[in-house]
This record gives sequence, structure tokens and C-alpha cells, in this order.
Amino acid sequence: MRVIGVLDLANGRAVHAVAGRRREYRAVRSGLAPAPGDAVAIARAYRDALALREVYVADLDAIAGGAPQRALVREVVRAAAPAAVLVDAGGCSAEQARLTLADGAARVVVGLETLPDMADLAPLVRDVGGERVVFSLDLRGGVPVVRAGAAVQPDPLAVAERAADAGVTSILVLDLARVGTGLGVDLALVRRIRRACPAVAVLVGGGVRDRAELERLADAGVDGALVATALHDGRLTAADVEALGAARRSG
Repeated sequence: MRVIGVLDLANGRAVHAVAGRRREYRAVRSGLAPAPGDAVAIARAYRDALALREVYVADLDAIAGGAPQRALVREVVRAAAPAAVLVDAGGCSAEQARLTLADGAARVVVGLETLPDMADLAPLVRDVGGERVVFSLDLRGGVPVVRAGAAVQPDPLAVAERAADAGVTSILVLDLARVGTGLGVDLALVRRIRRACPAVAVLVGGGVRDRAELERLADAGVDGALVATALHDGRLTAADVEALGAARRSG
């Protein structure tokens, strides 16, 4: 099981995302960084204190339609190196994806909530390569979150299957209503998607509680999990991260 550290960026700082209520986000207070909201310090701690090999960055300003925080993303990428950084900068075109990759992202995350139409995904994948694209199946309480006017099926499983058909090699199942809540991941839905899309890596995010839950997710065939709060408050330690990674390598 790959543990992927999360950095949600808004207004130039790392914020504590809770249940997708973005107006209520505040600077994250973390045992990994001396000052609240210091995204660069947290990225460095993910690398040095926790030995994470992957970091997920969500540029919430860009996702909401504002200006991308490209300079901050570049700083985070440098601080996290050599960890691979996955970046969701709200892009839904090949041109935007290339800009994100140029800022140092190892892979670009294309979110359902910003995609005008699922038909736009396949051309983007062909342009930048399926191995460099993660499709984020954005949900709220298990229901797909879509852009106004977007033609998207309401069934999460159907959306995941269409993303796999478009050529992505990784699908992130991200329930915004569970983010930062500790409610846990919808394991039944994840299992359905794992069975329906056997050729892609399945990542999950939203509400991951502790090592025991990560072990259950690994048993269900999940390849990696986004974690933030449990890393900041110490429920998930460097020893846990190493043990989960070792179990994956031995399996």
C-alpha cells in the first residue's frame, strides 16, 4: 500500500480540508511543521520525517476557477523531491496538463468536477500519455461531482469504467464529503471499482483513519491512499508507512 501525503493549497498556504466545505478551510496545523499552513515545510517533512515517495497536491484556487498557484506548486515539488508529486491544478485540457507537468509534477490529476465532458479525457490522455494522467473520480457522499452542464452519468462505476476506457492508468476515488472527517473510505464502492477496472491502479482518498484501515484497503486491492489528517496528528507514523510499503513489496 502506497501512502500518499496530501497538500491542499489555497491562498498561498496549506489548508485543512474538511468535508469539501472550502469556505471553511483554515491553515493546517501539523505536528510536521512549525508554522500553520507552511506547505513547503510539510512537503519537506513528508520526505524527510515520513519517507513518503508520493505527494498529492490540490491547487484549490485553480480548481475553483482562480489563478493557478504555479510558483508555490514548484516550491512544493522541489521540497518533496525525490518524491513524485501528483498535481490537480484544475486543468482539463492537454495544454493545461503540459503546464502542470512543466512545473515538475510527475503526474497530472484530471478531476471529474472540472471536466466539461468525459469525452474530453481520451484526447488529453493521448496527448500527454496515460501513464502521466490520474483521473480523479470526485464524489460527494458517493454521488459524482460534475461541472455545471457536463454530460456525465450519475453512476460512479460507469464513470470509472469510461475513464479506464479513455486510457488512464490510475483512478483516484475521492469522496469530498469524507475528506478530513476520519469517517473512513467507502470500501464497498472501492471494491466494485477494483473489480470493474482491473487494468488500472486504484487510489483512494477522503477520511482515511489509521493503519488498520489502510491494511483493509490493501486487502481490497487498493494500490495507494491519500492521507493528510492522520499524518499531521500522528495517528499514522513513519513506522506505519514503512510497514505498509514493505507489505506491498513482499506481496
